[in-house]
Amino acid sequence: MIDVLVVEDDFMVARIHTRFVEQTPGFQVVGTASTGKDARDAVQELRPDLVLLDVHLPDISGLELLRELRAARVPVGVIIITAATEAHSVREALEGGAAHYIIKPFEYEDLLAQLRRFQERHDALNQAKATGQDDINKIFGYSARPLAEVIHRLPKGLSTETATLVAASLEGGGEISASDCADTTGLSRVSVRRYLEYFVETGQAAVRLEYGRAGRPERKYRRQ
Repeated sequence: MIDVLVVEDDFMVARIHTRFVEQTPGFQVVGTASTGKDARDAVQELRPDLVLLDVHLPDISGLELLRELRAARVPVGVIIITAATEAHSVREALEGGAAHYIIKPFEYEDLLAQLRRFQERHDALNQAKATGQDDINKIFGYSARPLAEVIHRLPKGLSTETATLVAASLEGGGEISASDCADTTGLSRVSVRRYLEYFVETGQAAVRLEYGRAGRPERKYRRQ
């Protein structure tokens, strides 16, 4: 079980993040914190495996807290979850060793994909015995598995034929939406999205939200 600390100053948002984590098998929330000081204390007391960290905290920047954790060599993973989209914030998170950077608002599937990637790396580190390239690739979050291998291990309810069609649209390079993929394959948008989300969950594709002038943001997928 992976222990998670949620650091978020808005208690309603913290509850949403907690619910998302708790509904993900293999993860549990061991605590929450709304300030940088409380987060420091919670990390020291609870020793979580992963921190979901907001940037805008009332007493300190989450990015500064990330730097403190790294300077103190605290062995904890960090996923930044924030509304901050400035390039310097993303750069600081990357240089600080954050596992990922998720922009609010987001959907459960976005967090699920990153939790699964963190889980794979966490398990690889804990079970590492050999030091071959394949082992190192897993630890650094690189998936060497071709889409064809993932397709042959589809969960119940997904078909190989449809997965192959959707996979082909991803292999074309660039980003596609579920609507783009539906137009290309002749499948329904709802059906296509199930397969795209499966590829995201298995680490074969990445997704980002593209915001327009009105309505819900569009999900854009690309080959990982």
